[in-house]
Amino acid sequence: MTLIQPVELVPASELGALHFIAAGGAGMSGIAAAYADLGMRVSGSDQADSATLDWLANCGVRTFVGHDQAHLGDADTVVVSSAVRADNVELSQAVSKGLRVWHRSAALGALMLGKTGIAVSGTHGKTTTSAMIAVMLAELGADPSFVLGAPLAGGTSSQLGGGEYFVVEADESDGSFWQYPAQIAVITNIEADHLDNWGNAQAYADGFAKFASAALVSDVVVSGDDPGAAALVGGLVAAGKRVWVFEVGPAGLAVTRADGGQGPAPVGVIARPNLKVPGEHNLRNAAAALAVGLLLGYDPQRIIRGLEGFRGTARRFETVARVAGVWIVDDYAHHPTEVRATLEAARTLADGRIVACFQPHLFTRTRDFAADFGRALALADLVLVMNVYPAREDPIPGVSGKLVADAAGEVGALVSYLDSPPGAGIGQAAQALAEVAREPDLVLTLGAGNVTAVGPALAQLLGAGSTPPTRPGSHA
Repeated sequence: MTLIQPVELVPASELGALHFIAAGGAGMSGIAAAYADLGMRVSGSDQADSATLDWLANCGVRTFVGHDQAHLGDADTVVVSSAVRADNVELSQAVSKGLRVWHRSAALGALMLGKTGIAVSGTHGKTTTSAMIAVMLAELGADPSFVLGAPLAGGTSSQLGGGEYFVVEADESDGSFWQYPAQIAVITNIEADHLDNWGNAQAYADGFAKFASAALVSDVVVSGDDPGAAALVGGLVAAGKRVWVFEVGPAGLAVTRADGGQGPAPVGVIARPNLKVPGEHNLRNAAAALAVGLLLGYDPQRIIRGLEGFRGTARRFETVARVAGVWIVDDYAHHPTEVRATLEAARTLADGRIVACFQPHLFTRTRDFAADFGRALALADLVLVMNVYPAREDPIPGVSGKLVADAAGEVGALVSYLDSPPGAGIGQAAQALAEVAREPDLVLTLGAGNVTAVGPALAQLLGAGSTPPTRPGSHA
């Protein structure tokens, strides 16, 4: 996969009938639903049936399981994700017919035209931070539009509001963040990832600088606690951007103006909010949201009350079940830093052992960060490592989940490896966990692939009888 280059946007109303290939993906489904909400003719296909496709059908999207040229119908615009290969039969047909073919980021960008865009990017925390900002603005009465990478707890991943602001999660993995017409850019952190696309860590960091330096961007919110993000501050100030730096310290959340200007609302240290989502990493996400609220001119205490109403998103430390004295939690963590932060948060909440079931995501990421994953997973009391979830990638010789398991064992973790084909082994993993889990363990499933299915399967084995249905957007 190569980096996505921006295209010239036209208003959503000019796109005609739309067809989404891989519509069931977390990054695609919310956009498709938003277009359906506009009253436009929308269809979508995916290789497998899912609860997300059912949800889209309920939103008015005509859905198909499997890929076929006939699914294009009379579409004028075809929308694809980075996971769609060039030889996909629907994509090939769209190209041969000369249809407008857009990456999902362009389809989302078209929805943002005419609004004040708030684009949230960073290696970690994009989904939670953008969701926090959306909830905060809703609580402040701003009636925002938003498209998120996962549904809000008890809610949806997208909404077209009547207010001025449009909040989006801006994915850096494929260069999507360059496409969005945003006036406010948020960078939560920068740590090397997606090197299969970017080549090296410096090119990856330079991509964020380009994102924040776009001509349309007037305000940049950036972490002062993260070295990678903080390194951009000087250049952004020199480029004439208003730069808001957020930090988290013992006294609370701090927001300051790096460019020396005076904010439209008081800035300084705000006492730590009582968040409903655990972990220091979520306090940093909240600090980013606070900075956005302040630069928009809202009262600090009203902002904090809005953030304290945030109940999380799907697959971010989400409780699957509590059964037989075992607490089963699912989390999307798929980078070593995210795995470490999630396990550290779990340690503050667990009454017993932490049993981690980790599924590496992508062969390239497993190859590049196996040792780091091993060190992070060693924070758990017991570890089960599954094989790689390949997503868009083909296998790499010698790369499997065993690299991670061996790395965890080398630093003292009690680890087992489930040697199954890539992306498989859900039932085996659930059975293995059922054999070791006991009251009052916290069993944590970790990864961006189909490991999310392990928790419900485990709950059934432990005697739950029934489990919550899979959430829209809960798979990669």
